[in-house]
Amino acid sequence: FPLHFVLWLTLPDCKKDSKKKFFVVAFIGSILWIGGFSYLMVWWATIVGVALTIPPTVMGLTVLAAGTSVPDLITSVIVARQGNGDMAVSSSIGSNIFDVTLGLPLPWFMYTLATGCPVAVGATGAVFFVILLILMLISIIAAIAISGWKMTKILGASMFVLYGLFLLLALLRTYEIIKIL
Repeated sequence: FPLHFVLWLTLPDCKKDSKKKFFVVAFIGSILWIGGFSYLMVWWATIVGVALTIPPTVMGLTVLAAGTSVPDLITSVIVARQGNGDMAVSSSIGSNIFDVTLGLPLPWFMYTLATGCPVAVGATGAVFFVILLILMLISIIAAIAISGWKMTKILGASMFVLYGLFLLLALLRTYEIIKIL
């Protein structure tokens, strides 16, 4: 309720004919609200992680990743049930590619423009994670190709296995059990 009220108060309802002309205001306002909510979500997850002595990287890889993937999961399931499994897979892969190619660099670019200072990304093992993500992308594309570019139960299971493997390796690197790169 509180979120709906704030959004109702600050964003025009473009479904109404009289307010359709305000779609740009609604779009920009929505982006600003998403940015604000994202900031709060990360901040609160960091506080909870500190209170529970869980590193921020682990909170990001588990709690935040799962929380932000739920909307993608719901839309993918709806689309798949309508008989468009290929669209569901494309959506899940496409949204992640969008996040990595625009969602991360755009705020950094805007910060650099505003302050004149580059953003220092202090991620321990960044090279390891980049290589791991590239290998995961290749593995996912290979799994999709092997399944004949069709969404099957085996493909779904293989994606869960690949995510579990990624999570395991990422956590092993975060806790420095794996010390390469």
